[in-house]
Amino acid sequence: MDFLKTDNVYFSYEDDEQNSRALNGVTLSVKKGEYVAIIGHNGSGKSTLAKLFNLILDPTEGSVYYLGKNYSSDDITDEDVYELRANVGMVFQNPDNQIVATVVEEDVAFGMENLGVPTKEMHIRVKEALESVGMSEYAKKEPASLSGGQKQRVAIAGILAMKPSCIILDESTAMLDPIGRKDVIDTVERLNREEGITVITITHYMNEAARADRVVVIHDGKLILDGTPHEVFANYGLLRECRLDVPQSNALLHELKARGVEIDTDSITPNEVAEKILALYRKKHGGSLNG
Repeated sequence: MDFLKTDNVYFSYEDDEQNSRALNGVTLSVKKGEYVAIIGHNGSGKSTLAKLFNLILDPTEGSVYYLGKNYSSDDITDEDVYELRANVGMVFQNPDNQIVATVVEEDVAFGMENLGVPTKEMHIRVKEALESVGMSEYAKKEPASLSGGQKQRVAIAGILAMKPSCIILDESTAMLDPIGRKDVIDTVERLNREEGITVITITHYMNEAARADRVVVIHDGKLILDGTPHEVFANYGLLRECRLDVPQSNALLHELKARGVEIDTDSITPNEVAEKILALYRKKHGGSLNG
């Protein structure tokens, strides 16, 4: 059974004077425990898709499923929607827009208060959630004193405290510096790997997408590619047509090939690319780099 699924969904914004579709017949399934990156140019529809998964938006046409249940049907109750949102947490782009309390631990507890979690259990969960994102020492701090990356980790802790099965990150690293981005991605990657939490990340950073199990490409409201990072980023020409880049390390291989170097361009991680360039050097010069 699919954990989350959209089936032939369409979506149009009511205030769109051109009446264009943000999503145009997208069918996408996510398995429990997967780490999926969704990429696309600005306005491609990728954030709209994320909001459909969380039921922040309802599809204009088509259906959204959670654990096999059609959440676009007329018999879905408020309790059903409540259950989905409790299990599919969402972290947005600007961490300042997500923090509501003046103390970190109180902010992490806010969502649980809305769920009616008993006070004793709440204290345990706050402690565990802050430990999970490496922010225990900041429990008594004011969020305003934290860096962008630290604030985003607090936002993630607030979601984790509600014990979700899935976290959706809607361009959650877009406003962070490189160190902050790495902190957040390292955190969610570890939660996926060690705790089995399903992760869906919406990003325009190709290096982040390359770390996922799957990469999905949305272009002009349509799903055009879906596969492993190696499979997707092998479509260099198509990605460029969609106004997308490839991971920086992979781009280096394409640049070398464009300059006449005979080299395969199927590697995407820095280590893979370094090994490929080193092997090419050894083939041409023999021995080691010091030889």
